[in-house]
Amino acid sequence: MQLSDFDFHLPQERIATRPARPRSSARLLVAEGDAIRDGHVFDLPDWLRPGDRLVLNDTRVIPARLSGVRHRIGAQGATQAKIGVTLLEPQADGTWSALVKPLKKVADGEVIRFSEALSATLEGRAEGQGRLRFNLAGEDFDAALAEAGAMPLPPYIEALRPADARDKDDYQTVWADRKGAVAAPTASLHFDAPLLAALEARGVAFTKVTLHVGAGTFLPVKVEDVTTHRMHAEWGEVSEAAAAEIAATRAAGHRVIPVGTTALRLIETAARATGAIRPWQGETDIFIYPGFEFKVTDALMTNFHLPRSTLLMLVSALMGRVRIGRIYDHAVENGYRFFSYGDASLLIPKG
Repeated sequence: MQLSDFDFHLPQERIATRPARPRSSARLLVAEGDAIRDGHVFDLPDWLRPGDRLVLNDTRVIPARLSGVRHRIGAQGATQAKIGVTLLEPQADGTWSALVKPLKKVADGEVIRFSEALSATLEGRAEGQGRLRFNLAGEDFDAALAEAGAMPLPPYIEALRPADARDKDDYQTVWADRKGAVAAPTASLHFDAPLLAALEARGVAFTKVTLHVGAGTFLPVKVEDVTTHRMHAEWGEVSEAAAAEIAATRAAGHRVIPVGTTALRLIETAARATGAIRPWQGETDIFIYPGFEFKVTDALMTNFHLPRSTLLMLVSALMGRVRIGRIYDHAVENGYRFFSYGDASLLIPKG
């Protein structure tokens, strides 16, 4: 299975740099079996059945992108340099792993100041990442980060425009709760209060799980034989209550439909040991590509993904490579908007 099997041409104008407003006005491509239909996300209740269960990722994106200045006094006097930081994940010792650019400009022990309230000391480095200790912790840190930080937009959006104040709302789901992600579960960005009410009235149930999406979600696949690719690990949890709800839905003969690839990867991780959903907590590096046997997932709501990406491999595993090729050809030809702020698809393997 070669990387080139998952390539396709995408015109740059198909890359969305802003989301649809209102959220549920985004377009929705519904692929059920071999049929492809066009609609909008607000039509979702028409495509779901009473008893279906949507699995939602309740992670909250932190404003992980920081711009700071480091000051240094040397033999030639005082110098300063602008430093860009993207927080990745907190460590057990209270530090944060982070991408620091340019890392070579900062010496171990040096302080980077991001605002009057927030600064960090570089305590070490490994594998191209820095280890930062901030001057604040707990709620004080959260408040200062909210003030100084920006949303960590995907690189393909940041290449076209910088993050701004609108992104602090746009790049967060309406049910975001447990902070820790540095990328949004983007299929969930299409939901708003009216859509949730309409789904509830339709008899659709909801279960929340948590997967803290990491920056590794944007890492390219660099190996030609995709089966040798190693996924980044992300922390997640399926609670006892969530596992029981999903199990009850399956036992009743109804469908389990994750919203987004993050929710799908998590519930399939929680079912790997026994083939049935179980409570689970830890780091998952599950890699789903064609040939994968799904244990829990009956359908998937997701956005349109990058060429040659692990996410395109995941939807190809669910629908089949040939069928996904047809779906993506249809999306490109019919003007769908792609990637994190783009339109959505509802992928149902069997009609």
